[in-house]
Amino acid sequence: MKKRIYYHHTDCGGVVYYAKYLEFLEEARTEYFEQKNASIKLLADSGFMFVVARQEIDYKFPAKYGDQLDIQAQVGAISGVRIEFLHEIYNQDKQIIVKAKTTLVCVDKNLKPQAIPEDLRKKIA
Repeated sequence: MKKRIYYHHTDCGGVVYYAKYLEFLEEARTEYFEQKNASIKLLADSGFMFVVARQEIDYKFPAKYGDQLDIQAQVGAISGVRIEFLHEIYNQDKQIIVKAKTTLVCVDKNLKPQAIPEDLRKKIA
């Protein structure tokens, strides 16, 4: 996913505010699901939602106002109720900005863990 950095993404020094990267990762995961024909909204409407259970993030280099980022997302592992996403974010100069790992847990409408549907596993693996 490509993302241009606007002023509202940055702090007073023109550097991307660290928490904004979490939003970028979320957007990239949503796009990943959509590209695999697995709408997050339709899954939620069917009673399958995903919550972040764990987030690891390493900030390697600052992104700045005006940068064009390439935000990559791929599935690292899938278990009964968990999906592990691996992320890398690069700037327009191909310099690594962020490396991250996000663990999602599939839950029902009561936020109780539940098995990831087999057809969804096949789509996103």
